[in-house]
This record gives sequence, C-alpha cells and structure tokens, in this order.
Amino acid sequence: MSFEWEISTEELENKIQEGCPLIDIRNAGNIAYGMIPGAIAISQEELSSHAEEWAQEKGVVIYCTRGLLSMEAAEELRELGVMAYSLKGGYMGWLMNQMEQEKNTDKQKEIEEGLRKTWKKRLFSPFARAVKKYELVKEGDKIAVCISGGKDSMLMAKLFQELQRHRQCQFDLVFLVMNPGYNEENRKVIEHNAKLLGIPITMFETNIFDIVYQEEKSPCYLCARMRRGYLYSKAQELGCNKIALGHHYDDVIETILMGMLHSGQIQTMMPKLHSTNFSGMELIRPMYLIREDDIKRWRDDNELNFIQCACHFTDTCSTCEPDGRTVSKRMETKLLIAELKKNNPYVESHIFKSVENVSLDTIIAYKKNGEKHHFLDSYDNKESV
Repeated sequence: MSFEWEISTEELENKIQEGCPLIDIRNAGNIAYGMIPGAIAISQEELSSHAEEWAQEKGVVIYCTRGLLSMEAAEELRELGVMAYSLKGGYMGWLMNQMEQEKNTDKQKEIEEGLRKTWKKRLFSPFARAVKKYELVKEGDKIAVCISGGKDSMLMAKLFQELQRHRQCQFDLVFLVMNPGYNEENRKVIEHNAKLLGIPITMFETNIFDIVYQEEKSPCYLCARMRRGYLYSKAQELGCNKIALGHHYDDVIETILMGMLHSGQIQTMMPKLHSTNFSGMELIRPMYLIREDDIKRWRDDNELNFIQCACHFTDTCSTCEPDGRTVSKRMETKLLIAELKKNNPYVESHIFKSVENVSLDTIIAYKKNGEKHHFLDSYDNKESV
C-alpha cells in the first residue's frame, strides 16, 4: 500500500533541491553508523516542537530504518499543518539505491591513496604504532582479519593491506566474514563494500542469530561469545594463528568505564590475548590507538555506507524508538564521556592512561590469574610511611 506522503529515493533528491529539510529519527546508535548526506538528527518525540517552523517550508522529509515509523511521524505532522513526507524503505532503501549507483564506480585506488596521504597521520600511523607497540604482528603470522561489515572492520582490512604493502615483515592475511544470519540486504551491503574496497573476503555461514533470538537473558552477550568462538574455529581451520578484531580507542575507554560503573571492577580491553579454548590462537586489536571520530570522517569523506548491528533484535524499525529502552550501556557510556569532555578535554586520554598507571600499593584488592590478593595480606610486612 502506498500513501500520498510516501516518496521514493528517486523523488528524495527533488525534495532536497526544493529546500525540504531531511530528518533522521533513528536512535543515536543507528545514526553513528551513517546518515543520508544532509540529514538532521531529531528524535520522533521532538518532531512536533518543530511543526510551526516546518509549516512555513515547502515540505519536510522524514526517514527511519525501514520506513515504518517515519510513516506514522509524517502523518502526525500533517495533522499539525506540516507538508511532511516519509521516505519509502527508509535508510535501508536509500542504501540499496546507493549501491546500485556505485556498481560501476572504481573507488579503490582513490581510497588507498587517501590512506597513504590524507589519512596517514590519523589512521595508518596509529595503526602501525599499535602493531609495533604491542607486538601484534610477527614474522610468519597468518592472520584472520574478521570483518563484520561495519566501518571499523572494513577500515581495518584496508589498513592491514597497506601494512602488508610495506613488507617490514612477512605475514599472510585471510579476510574472514562470518554470516550469523544476515538478511539479504545486509549481506549485499557487505559484499558490495568488499568489492568496492578491493577486499577479497572469505564468507562462511552460521545460524547464530536464530539461536540467540530465542534467548531472553543477555542475548547480546551470548551472540558475542558465539561469534568469537565461530571465528576462532574457522580461522584455525584455515591455518591462521591469530584473529584480528576492529575495536578502537573509544571502545577501550568505554569498556574501562563500563566495568567500573556497571560491574564494580577495573579492567580493560587488551590489545592482544591468548585464546583459552583454541590452542595456539591469539586475538589482536590493531585499531587500539585509532579514534572513532577519525574513522567516521574517513567513511564520510569517501562517501561509504556500512551496515549497523543487523541481528533480529535490531533489524527493524523498533531500533528507531526514541526512548531509552533500546539504548545500550555502551551508548550511555559514550554519551557520558562526551558530557565529561565538555569540562575536561583530556578525560578520554586520562581514562585510557589510568590502566597503564595502576599502583598496586594503593589498591584494596586485585586479582592475578584468578586468585584474589588483598592489601592486608602483606600489610604488616611493609614499613611505616
């Protein structure tokens, strides 16, 4: 069924040229993965407060993830005298249209040149620095570069290709994509971007999303655990000794703060780990020193569009809801850090450095290899100060 206030992606360009504001009503988590160029983020709850202003416009175009909630929002605004339109298919519909237009374009060379010049200081240099500082890549390694389809892992793949081009040590790469049960659209986005960026992916199938969807308690935790297990297993099967994940600097500091605020513990996301379940395997995080804002700028500068979390819990317009129920603890922490930064511009680096400067003499208790140590255990053996 089609409504008079529903427009296609082809009609969108005309509306923008006419001066119609383009409004994104998805939540902050989804918006972080990318927006339609020129869009303004406004929650669905706040739309009515702009009705008087927009009533003077030729029209306003609203979009969500798949064009469901935006239909409802457009109808409500029309009742307030606004010539509101809903984008048919939402962000995903627009993205499919963009992919169709990009089929015959060749961005690979331009993007690779950009990583060597424009983005060298902000992206490749901190990538190479983390590899060296934490000894992440060694002679003879075969690394499974794990690609989820998001901006972080796709950029990581390109940076690994650039690192390999420098030939400072000999190592092999496998660009591994695990399909946990993506819908056809998200799979197409991953395959399209891999081709566009010149990344030769190896994809394998699992049914993780179907299994996790039945889980009522901590589905995201279970999903993450299962994903990693499948990735380790497949990487080992392909002869790899390491898997590389695309966690960046902001993920690290958010994890530190989340542990303190929600788990009552001080710990961090390590730059590398030995696997406890897969003998001889390691996990490495070469994006450890790269800032997320720089990744976003690289994405937008190259007009790239990547998938967001695409599980069955978030793969609908329910993720557009403006209330706090759909906002993750990580997003809450991200917003908290942004608020703290207003008064202290160094707060992010201070959080990061806090786990490099732990003084055990001023810690009540700590764990080492699973064993808890308390300051009273050795208190009487220390000299008075």
